[in-house]
Amino acid sequence: MSNAPSGPQPGDLSRAPRPAAAPDRTLHMIGNAHLDPVWLWPWQEGYQEARATFWSAVHRMDEYPDFVFTCDQVVLLSWVEESDPELFARIRERVAEGRWVMTGGWWVEPDCNMPSGESFVRQGLYGQRYLKEKFGVTATVGMNVDPFGHHAMLPAILRGQGMDSYCFLRPGPHESELPGTLFWWEAADGSRVLAYRIPFEYCSPPGEVAGQAEKALGQLDRSLGDLMVFYGVGNHGGGPTRANIESIHRYDRMGTFGELTMSSPRRYFDEIAKRLGEQGLAELPVWKDDLQHHAAGCYSAHSGVKQWQRRAQAAVLSAERWAAVAGHDARADLERAWKQVLFNQFHDVLPGSAVEPAYDDARDQLGEAVAISKRIITRAHNVIARDIDVPYEDGTQPVVVFNPHPWPVTTRVEMQYGLAPGGVHVVDADGAGVLCQRSQPVATTDDRGRGATVFRAELPPLGYRLYRLRQGAPAPAAGLAVSPCHLENDVLSLELDPDTGWLRSLLDKRTGVDLVAGAAGEHTVICEDPTDTWGHRVVSYDWPGEAMRVTSITLREAGPLRARVRVEREWGRSTMSEEFILGAGDDDAVEVRVTLDWRERAHLMKLRFPVALESPRATYEIPFGHLGRPLDGAEEPAQSWVDLSGTGAGLIVINNAKHGYDVAPRSPGRSPSIGITAVRSPVHAWHDPRLLDPEGVYSYQDQGAQRFTYLLVPHAGDWRAAGPARRAALLGSPVRAMLESFHDGPLPAALGYLDDGGGQVMVTAVKLHEDTPGDLVVRAVETTGRPAVATLDVPLAGIRLTADFGPSQIRTFRIPLDDPFAATESDLVELTTRKGAFTVEAW
Repeated sequence: MSNAPSGPQPGDLSRAPRPAAAPDRTLHMIGNAHLDPVWLWPWQEGYQEARATFWSAVHRMDEYPDFVFTCDQVVLLSWVEESDPELFARIRERVAEGRWVMTGGWWVEPDCNMPSGESFVRQGLYGQRYLKEKFGVTATVGMNVDPFGHHAMLPAILRGQGMDSYCFLRPGPHESELPGTLFWWEAADGSRVLAYRIPFEYCSPPGEVAGQAEKALGQLDRSLGDLMVFYGVGNHGGGPTRANIESIHRYDRMGTFGELTMSSPRRYFDEIAKRLGEQGLAELPVWKDDLQHHAAGCYSAHSGVKQWQRRAQAAVLSAERWAAVAGHDARADLERAWKQVLFNQFHDVLPGSAVEPAYDDARDQLGEAVAISKRIITRAHNVIARDIDVPYEDGTQPVVVFNPHPWPVTTRVEMQYGLAPGGVHVVDADGAGVLCQRSQPVATTDDRGRGATVFRAELPPLGYRLYRLRQGAPAPAAGLAVSPCHLENDVLSLELDPDTGWLRSLLDKRTGVDLVAGAAGEHTVICEDPTDTWGHRVVSYDWPGEAMRVTSITLREAGPLRARVRVEREWGRSTMSEEFILGAGDDDAVEVRVTLDWRERAHLMKLRFPVALESPRATYEIPFGHLGRPLDGAEEPAQSWVDLSGTGAGLIVINNAKHGYDVAPRSPGRSPSIGITAVRSPVHAWHDPRLLDPEGVYSYQDQGAQRFTYLLVPHAGDWRAAGPARRAALLGSPVRAMLESFHDGPLPAALGYLDDGGGQVMVTAVKLHEDTPGDLVVRAVETTGRPAVATLDVPLAGIRLTADFGPSQIRTFRIPLDDPFAATESDLVELTTRKGAFTVEAW
């Protein structure tokens, strides 16, 4: 392809003055090439298209001296760097002259609801740092044009990554009553970005731009005067064409739409701020909520990728922590793992809307991230365990249990063993008995030495404790009050209905409130689902349906530590088991392990949790925060938990795999309830208005077995006291038990390395600094929406750090391990630091 300029040159008629009758406004024409690296094609095709698209943009710059190209999704640049050094060098030249403009600052355009808060941080950490290293710039404008909604804490994350503004498309004007085209978007901590809802579309046909401009003007707030219009062939890449650019010049000369200028989002935001002035900016409307809804089926489509993502995110975060504790510089491996996780948060992968073969790649890539993480964790645990003093004791097996969470954890640990045909009992390092019981081993062999135990472990924060397995079955001990339909401990009493297999009583003895007695409504609701993969135009999946039929109820365990009842159901060709587990003593949550073998097509199933509460209020977990929403049955995205609280009592439902929820109001014959969309089975990558051929052969999602777990957590009426964020973290990232040998060592039998105190402020990241592995990075967030003073004990660094947190505030601390009293506060991308308002003292 020739690089000779062929577009309008200085002195051409395209530079003639516009007519006086032209509208008095400037349309900033934003040339871009939205490229889905995966969608109706695999990532390998996106890899090639990135190179083709970026060459096209460079050639348009050669041909048209005024052409400006806006680029986001850093992964595309990384692909070009490794496959086409010549093109990468040309891009660097254009960035240096200001015509290739970097926006977004994130590794990909992810789904903006389902990834964890720390994942959004890593999108910017790796994206912005790449831009800084390779081009000497960072993005100051956030840009996520194609995701299907945006969570309410994004402004805080964007500001922490150096971005002061945000461009997005959805929800459209028909989907949400946003206050206009340009407005302030404010997070719960008070952080603000200037948000711009892109009118009509982020890409255009390859021909002239008149239709794009007309449709955009039809949706824009004309009172702003100057506006942005996005153009360029997109989705499968392509970018601005000669016809696009020449039509811009032509319509600018004609004055049809006013002045049309080749521009960028940064230039637009700067010029609109200058024109409006401080007072005008201050008078813009303020939005203090999420940006929803679009394609509500994406919160539940393809259960597999959502569960793989949850698992991978938890694994990499745990690996970061243990590498920091062990002092291992695992930055390169962690970066590789994180980039696989971040890539598969792309808004057509994680939402389940890509073609079926794309999920073979997603499974493999996320599996790679988990495998990398497990290697890092195993190495660190063995290095630590080798230094623990483990005195020899004949006939015993040492076990070290590691807690990845920066707060004390008491939990049940399931352990396989192979040394005692007669069973084992568990003691701590001092020989004191630990509550335990025999369980079913994972191996089914004739090896009489194989077995399994479950025991209660009390673990230091981000640390370990030594236990021992001694031969001989545990001594008989009083446990729970148990029958096939009744489980009871000191705190909770639950009773199952033998006909429905669901709770007819869940009594919280602390409050005297039975949360479900008298509540009406089915637990399982299955119905036909005629909607496409995305669930376009769906506002609710709270539809009438049929319940699964109970086929058996079996008491599986009745020991001193826990009891377990298994409920089996069937419907059509599908089966489901739920195992209700209640621990002894003061265990205040019911654990339910679900195995669902789904064989239905174009159907969905809700798991519903009816409650007997008056005037309930609903709260949903979002990344780094929570949000109240109405009881209207709307399908909503959330992280791990949803709470429904009434006067004096409430119920939290926490799960480790699902993201689609609703809270339905009271109606005739039905009580208020929390709903989890457990499974949907639409055709892969089916996008209406395309109709399915009745004679066609299609592949349907979520066929086969899947497993997940949820918790039922009763509380006294304020969900904050129940600590759902910490419970969800433990459910998603369990502790790890490791068989160990006997040896001397300098470390004690139990040790913790970092403790956030278990209160309002929760540590979400412990890692080594990206540039200086001798520095520790600790990030924490206020979880209740109320101001707090937090004390972080960091024995790993020998200090105690005390800091004020505003409601929902995120703070990141950088602690030099060789001089911890020189701790500073860092931004979210670890590029700038400042002396924050906090105190440091010796621990």
